[in-house]
Amino acid sequence: MALKISTVPFSPLLVLPALFLDEMLGEPQVLHPLSLFGGYAGQIEELFHPGQAVRRRIATNVMGGLALGLAVVPPVVALSLARRRLVRRPLALAFLDSLVLYFCIAPGSLFSHARDVYSSLSVDDLELARQMVGRIVSRDTSNLNEEQVATATIESVLENGNDAVFGALFWFLVGGSGGSLFYRLANTLDAMWGYRNERFLDFGCPAARLDDVLNYVPARLTSMSYALAGDTKTALACWGSQSGQWYSPNAGPVMAAGAGALNLELGGAAVYHGKLKERPVLGRGRKARPDDIERANALVSRALRIWSVAAVAIGIIGGVCAFVARRQSR
Repeated sequence: MALKISTVPFSPLLVLPALFLDEMLGEPQVLHPLSLFGGYAGQIEELFHPGQAVRRRIATNVMGGLALGLAVVPPVVALSLARRRLVRRPLALAFLDSLVLYFCIAPGSLFSHARDVYSSLSVDDLELARQMVGRIVSRDTSNLNEEQVATATIESVLENGNDAVFGALFWFLVGGSGGSLFYRLANTLDAMWGYRNERFLDFGCPAARLDDVLNYVPARLTSMSYALAGDTKTALACWGSQSGQWYSPNAGPVMAAGAGALNLELGGAAVYHGKLKERPVLGRGRKARPDDIERANALVSRALRIWSVAAVAIGIIGGVCAFVARRQSR
């Protein structure tokens, strides 16, 4: 339990100040730690990537694994050392843990990017909407129509709700600030190296597999959260019947449940890097419209409230148990 790992009493309650910081300050625009980490990881990649001259898959996998370890381990160790120095100052330690979680989550940024797309569509500026959605998805957006822009945006909101919010919250509750940092760094490396192209198919495989493992439980808790926050029956039905058809073992449940919760039909064919990719249809209901972007934001926001209540409950129960244990040990 996070109460033992983090050594801060009621550490699950630190979810609340982290969410408050995100609400008040938003995502840092300058010197964000994850942006700095991205630059550091880029240097690690240049150092360890064997390049196209090396075709042996195992060797490339090994180099990718070494790069993954060298990128992720030092920041987590540095955080552990900083926490040890503050162990006798609980308030400072609690502030550090809340700050780390704040840097690891980005619900405000997620909602803001989606609203930028919605605002463009609401004034019939399709070209600007294409540019805005191009900032948050990897597919080609230059020829998307209004429905496709809305679909792409909603898919991004649902999937990144897990990657940029609930996954980090889960690992914070399990392993404190170190757990959330480890998760977020691994997730960032998957976003940088986890492409199925010639350069990263082998080198990025360790990062992609680690991200799959770390997201297995959070993705399913996120799916359940979406179901509870929307049309529960339809969400559960879509999750059960459609998630296995998706190419990602964790995005499938999240997007199927989210689409069902919104009574929308998502997925379908999309163009990636100039090639048409046939994707299965997820969800049930009508096609997406611009105003459904706001509905997707609202769904994730309701799910976040569910997680906040759960964190408070875990913190209170853990605190009571710790208090009783101390009383009984005297």
